[in-house]
Amino acid sequence: MTSHEETAESAPMSRSGKEKRKPLPLWQETILLVVIALVLALIVKTFFVQAFWIPSGSMENTLQVDDRILVQKVSYWAGEPQRGDVVVFDDPGDWLGAGYEEEVGPVQKALSVFGLFPTGGHLVKRVIGVGGDRVVCCDAEGRLQVNGVSIDEPYVLDPDATADARFDVVVPEGRLWLMGDNRGNSTDSRAHQGGPGGGFVREDAVLGKAWAVVWPLKRAGSAGSDHEPFADVPDPG
Repeated sequence: MTSHEETAESAPMSRSGKEKRKPLPLWQETILLVVIALVLALIVKTFFVQAFWIPSGSMENTLQVDDRILVQKVSYWAGEPQRGDVVVFDDPGDWLGAGYEEEVGPVQKALSVFGLFPTGGHLVKRVIGVGGDRVVCCDAEGRLQVNGVSIDEPYVLDPDATADARFDVVVPEGRLWLMGDNRGNSTDSRAHQGGPGGGFVREDAVLGKAWAVVWPLKRAGSAGSDHEPFADVPDPG
């Protein structure tokens, strides 16, 4: 047999027999790592966890002004908000007031796109009623009733303030009835019954469930979702 002589110069080979690849320059490698980190952060923000800050006292004492919280979205991938969940949601129609605009600098605004800076411009409340529920204020002791069951709410700042605004509503399917824990200082579903949506919030406006307080460190821990008060509430109808 005739042998063929190799004339092309062979590329450098490693001990394993594989061709050695020239490493990227440091500046290119740094840019690549930053881009990968930002893409991963954007994916995490979109599908898993997002940071927010608390601008008002409407959820005291569960959440306090300037708390930084993480909101997780995984819970609602295959389910729906539950009574007792503390949720963050998009403004359903001037709940924040006409012309509201969060004052943040360009750097913070850019970081917020990737979930690297706590953002405002949303609202946080507790789910009291889900689709089909009848929510009434109040019984003889000033407690909310859901589907005929009176609710003892240990998270409410001033229980006596709950009865300040009387109502009797049936939550439409696909909607939520939301209230703040600081009942005397919360502009929530009660205050918007005469507005667009009748005070109800669409389930698809909910970004996720408040998961943890991460700042300040002395308050780090649970963000306050509590299903136990609603354990005895029967299904609607």
